[in-house]
Amino acid sequence: MDSSNIPIKSRFFKPLLQTCGFWKSIDTGRLLHNHIIKTNGGRNPDGFLGNCLIRMYMDCSCFEDARKVLDKMPDKSMNSWGIMVSNYANLGLFQEAIDIVSEMRLAGFVPDCVVFASLLQACLTPSELEICKQVHSYVIRAGFVPDASIDYELIRAYAECGCLESSVLLFDRMPARDAASCTNLMVGYTRAGKQVEALAVLERMMREGVELDQFVFSSALKACSCLEDRKAGMQIHAFIVKLGLDSDVSSGPPIVDFYAKFGDMVHARLAFDKILQPNDVAWSAIISAYCQFGMFEDCLKIFRHLRKRDVAMNPSIYTNLFQVSASLADPNSGTQLHADAIKRGLVSKLYGESALVTMYSRSGDLEYACRAFDLIGKADTVAWTALITGCAYHGRALEALRLFKKMISCGVKPNAITFIGILTAYSHSGLVLEATECLDTMNSVYGVKPTNDHYNSMIDVYCRAGQLEKAFSLIKSGLFEPDALSWKILLGGCATHGNADLGKIAEKWAEAALVRKTMNERRIRKEVSCSWIRVEGKLHRFVVGDQHHSMTEQIYSKLDELESSVRQCRQVHLRDERSNTVHEERGEQLLDHSERLAIAFGLISMPGDHPILIFKNLRVCGDCHWFTKAVSSITRAGNCRQGFKQISSLQRWELFL
Repeated sequence: MDSSNIPIKSRFFKPLLQTCGFWKSIDTGRLLHNHIIKTNGGRNPDGFLGNCLIRMYMDCSCFEDARKVLDKMPDKSMNSWGIMVSNYANLGLFQEAIDIVSEMRLAGFVPDCVVFASLLQACLTPSELEICKQVHSYVIRAGFVPDASIDYELIRAYAECGCLESSVLLFDRMPARDAASCTNLMVGYTRAGKQVEALAVLERMMREGVELDQFVFSSALKACSCLEDRKAGMQIHAFIVKLGLDSDVSSGPPIVDFYAKFGDMVHARLAFDKILQPNDVAWSAIISAYCQFGMFEDCLKIFRHLRKRDVAMNPSIYTNLFQVSASLADPNSGTQLHADAIKRGLVSKLYGESALVTMYSRSGDLEYACRAFDLIGKADTVAWTALITGCAYHGRALEALRLFKKMISCGVKPNAITFIGILTAYSHSGLVLEATECLDTMNSVYGVKPTNDHYNSMIDVYCRAGQLEKAFSLIKSGLFEPDALSWKILLGGCATHGNADLGKIAEKWAEAALVRKTMNERRIRKEVSCSWIRVEGKLHRFVVGDQHHSMTEQIYSKLDELESSVRQCRQVHLRDERSNTVHEERGEQLLDHSERLAIAFGLISMPGDHPILIFKNLRVCGDCHWFTKAVSSITRAGNCRQGFKQISSLQRWELFL
């Protein structure tokens, strides 16, 4: 238009300047500014266009340029000053924001409710509590309270800053309480871990006859989830249905989240289907629900549906999908999702970036995991842990230990999963003393109490080093309640090091039966062991003794062939003369383990020179470990990668053939 000498109206500059601010394109923004001055007779614009320029420069963090525009405006307005105050406050530059308020007053402008509301909206952490109190004090002196909009922001700000007492006091003194103020107080209670008080606010508002909206019920459902009070949540859901709000796009996603947290995927899906016009938040909720249930293929199916129909998406959707790819340990879908998210600008800061580190780490691509990690401005515990565990489980134990030291030096606090990765690194490095010291100090130094996972990792350290008696002593120490995995690790160590006597003790089904009984009493669902392989883009999943695959007959025929070949080359194995009595009862059960079925399927389905990549969700037994290495050497010597690597703190394993 400009090159064709077509006059550009002022309103067309607004979206252009907004785009420059969004993408931080300061050079283009200055070019537009110069053009505006040129068309305005060499003067800076005021009013609508001047405010657009101020906002653009503030969005680009060019504060001096924004101030120059403000100073040169012939007729400043309250809105012009307010933009400066709001942007400074949102960036955490409260002193600069307050200085602007002072200058407003000197220039003869009296700050209004909008200006103070913008200051309060930026009070989000306990460190801003003093600012909140100062603003509160000023609005009282200026006579702005009671005012519904100011009271609303004060209740929210005090709750965000951790001063719930002040929020409650303001709430109680409001002449007319509404749904918005109710929501703010409930959110504050929920974040402070006071879910009972949050629900009490809802009950009070219902008694007082306050007209409630979907946001109030959303906060109430979150409180019920935290309290694990399904009955109360269902009552709230019924009330939402009664009001006809269940089809609203703001009410539906919280209902989906509620049922997903209680493991009820049927009602979660029904709640989603009730939403008339699902938006990106609703789609994110159902994808997250499927992800929690391990229904990863359904998550990818929904994503393909959204892409096909060009539905708007958000960073949360991609973060969930990165977690899906991490769980599947599928590098192909992961890299495609990453590329698509970059293209759309939907990789969320920290959460999405940390999920990418986890995704690449679990799929064994540590180079890309490191690249994703380096792009994070200030890595949190999740990102550090993902990289550390990735290195530990993929044979780079020393690198994992180096990263742990760097994590501590950066002031980032490790969590329970971090220590599982560190103990795994010590195990693979044979550093028994260091592992023992780590287990002994993780609680006293870092405040992380050891769990069964940590003690099982320590048992693995002892077993790998051949110190079976120490492993057995740890199991019998009473420091933790041994589970089935504890005994399986010891059994594997006994088989590896030929200790049949201790192996018999480890394999006693009395201990395993006791563990299962304890699990049933606690209503803990035992995760079903399964392995999977992706062939030509399709995921094939197998469980122990699986008979449901379309190629079952060919798979078992191939497995019989492999077992025969392996038996012929077997010289020393877990079931030799020293340990035959330990394993003879289990021998018939080993043939149809899920990973063996996946291996057989891969061999008959993929080209001879193609590497086979198999994943398992639980720990690989010693027999299948040996079987995998034997098959690798028999079938594809010279054209394969052999062995296996653990790929996550949840004991998923990656098999290479």
